[in-house]
Amino acid sequence: MPFQPVTPEKLSQAVIGQIEELILRGILRPGERLPPERDLAERLNVSRPSLRDAIGRLQQAGLLTAKAGAGVYVADVLGSAFAPALVELFARHDEAVFDYLSFRRDMEGLAAERAATFGSDTDLAVVQAVFDKMEAAHGKRSGEEEAQLDAQFHMAIIEASHNVVMLHMMRSMYELLRGGVFYNRQVMFRQRTTRAALLDQHRAINTALQARDPARARSAVEAHLDYVETALTNQKKADRNEEIARQRLQHETEG
Repeated sequence: MPFQPVTPEKLSQAVIGQIEELILRGILRPGERLPPERDLAERLNVSRPSLRDAIGRLQQAGLLTAKAGAGVYVADVLGSAFAPALVELFARHDEAVFDYLSFRRDMEGLAAERAATFGSDTDLAVVQAVFDKMEAAHGKRSGEEEAQLDAQFHMAIIEASHNVVMLHMMRSMYELLRGGVFYNRQVMFRQRTTRAALLDQHRAINTALQARDPARARSAVEAHLDYVETALTNQKKADRNEEIARQRLQHETEG
């Protein structure tokens, strides 16, 4: 007969399953430190040997990493999404910038639709809380803080879409954005782009989400990223024109 004895699940396997799910859902993030062993064992209501067994197996799987004297951390699983050579290639070619924006436009438009439809009230409260911080940073004219909150705002929408594949894929995209591989938010300010215009665009996205209007949420995201693309295109044209002007000036002064 094809039956096997039923055995209780090992405690360490239950711990593994819980930590894996927290990483999968994006609740535990790359680089985040786990609580100390004693505290974590108490929270999970398991023995320390069972916890050590689970941690060890998760380290072998590449999901956790230990730092001597510093504790256990969620591994930087996103960092492997793009090979260093490919990241350098992206940075050298303008085409990658606009392909990136096109990809974000499609993915984030879909995420906004899903967030407006499937996001819980708590999900939308998170989006609202990040936007409130954006407004506060705008009043302080804190460019660095605004840029950080900009990324957090978009990630909050993706998290509210409840699609774990999209979540991790877009997190890896935002790591490249934060690293300045694709573009720097300050580039847009050299054109006629204003901080107020960007804030208004994020306000339109948030308003549509809070109203649970999928079509308007997607449209607002697409309009925002179209605006970013236009600003970057204009800046690249301005940079080329400036280079030509410098060559003319050099020719005139040397002639």
